[in-house]
Amino acid sequence: MARARARHILVNTEAECLALKEQIESGTDFAKVAKEKSGCPSGAQGGDLGEFSRGQMVREFDEVVFSGELNKVHGPVKTQFGYHLLEITSRT
Repeated sequence: MARARARHILVNTEAECLALKEQIESGTDFAKVAKEKSGCPSGAQGGDLGEFSRGQMVREFDEVVFSGELNKVHGPVKTQFGYHLLEITSRT
């Protein structure tokens, strides 16, 4: 069964999500941004979601996490919760 580890940042608007992505791609640490800006409790852990299997997260997450490039910031990804930046840190 496929497993992955990822971290994410959750915000309310696509514009904020894009601005944060630009900051990260310009060199700001993903975990630092997650701790300061994420609306998800995982923000306290730098956005770390731990390891999970396909189907444990919402469909939009699965599509990115189980097909996207590792160690790259993906997003904005829109879900019922808001807009996310995702970084896939490992996948098996």
